[in-house]
Amino acid sequence: MCICVNCHYVDRCVTYHAVETQHQQPHLTETPNFDPNEPSINVNIRTNEDVIEMEWDVVGCLSFKQEMGKWSKLRPGELVPT
Repeated sequence: MCICVNCHYVDRCVTYHAVETQHQQPHLTETPNFDPNEPSINVNIRTNEDVIEMEWDVVGCLSFKQEMGKWSKLRPGELVPT
């Protein structure tokens, strides 16, 4: 699971913005202005017959500042991305 959902900077982060793009999800902001220090991204690739699925998760970041439920506060009532 992406650590970004519990990060203080999720709604300003250029890395999370890129992950949203890869997942074709609506952006929390169109103009992110926070450039995190050394984010680590895992890309999981799955195939199902002729379909290739990729899941991008930020699993580490030196700028991570925990704020539990930050993503949920920004998108109340929506399912947290996994």
